[in-house]
Amino acid sequence: MNSDSLVSINDLTKEEILELVDKTRMFEENPNRKLLEGKVIATLFFEPSTRTRLSFETAVNRLGGRVIGFSDAATTSSSKGESLKDTIMMVSNYADLIIMRHHLEGAARYASEFSPVPIINAGDGANQHPSQTMLDLYSIKKTQGTLENLTISMVGDLKYGRTVHSLLMAMYYFHPVFNFISSDELKMPLEYKVFCDEHNIEYHEYTDFSQEVIDKTDILYMTRVQRERFTDLMEYERVKNLYQLRNSMLDSSKPNLKVLHPLPRVNEIAYDVDDNPKAYYFQQAQNGLYAREAIICKVLGIDVK
Repeated sequence: MNSDSLVSINDLTKEEILELVDKTRMFEENPNRKLLEGKVIATLFFEPSTRTRLSFETAVNRLGGRVIGFSDAATTSSSKGESLKDTIMMVSNYADLIIMRHHLEGAARYASEFSPVPIINAGDGANQHPSQTMLDLYSIKKTQGTLENLTISMVGDLKYGRTVHSLLMAMYYFHPVFNFISSDELKMPLEYKVFCDEHNIEYHEYTDFSQEVIDKTDILYMTRVQRERFTDLMEYERVKNLYQLRNSMLDSSKPNLKVLHPLPRVNEIAYDVDDNPKAYYFQQAQNGLYAREAIICKVLGIDVK
């Protein structure tokens, strides 16, 4: 296994997380640095992506590197039956780093076990999305001034939402209180609640998106109900519109509250929220560029000053 890979947020210690947050700030102050000159980075997206792929590719370009890869697995030899291992081994001949998204949980870990170059997991099924977690942590620290002792309310698809799973596991270093708000069909999986129990993390579960919960929240983390994760479309139709944030629901919320969303949104955040200063999801997406610059440099062992 390539020990420099970033497959799961659990691969990082608290110190490494804080160091990446600090490096992200440095890249926000100066995103254009020729730190990847002579480096070729492969982006292998076996599953559709807009923000993640474009922000990774922009990060490489702003750092002076070159990008190869694909954004549609149908155009690759995997559509001819080539195994993931063969694809990774072939691409590693050409690239210094592989950034991959895959629909199968565990695909990035599997790839990292035999790849001669580092792997960055850009999302594997409903499992993990560590680069999203780093930009989320940076967004939280930037807007709250701290990562410690915050109340974080996660709303919507907590079953399949890999961003909330990764964020939950990263935040355990910082003594959060979680509110999990979802339908019974999309509840936070048991393994993550067990994780909270084992680490003495306080959490509460609700099916009602109540004003009371919003008003005691520091970070309101909205998620899209992901149609592509459902095998039963009737079930999807039943739950897709259960939780919608409207601007008026923020009227009595805490002054420091910020609304985050990994995007894309469908209809879980009304458009009238966009102009509210508490809406932070577009800035959050912009922070993804700086966080991914920091991650790329870390896995390649490039020092940032």
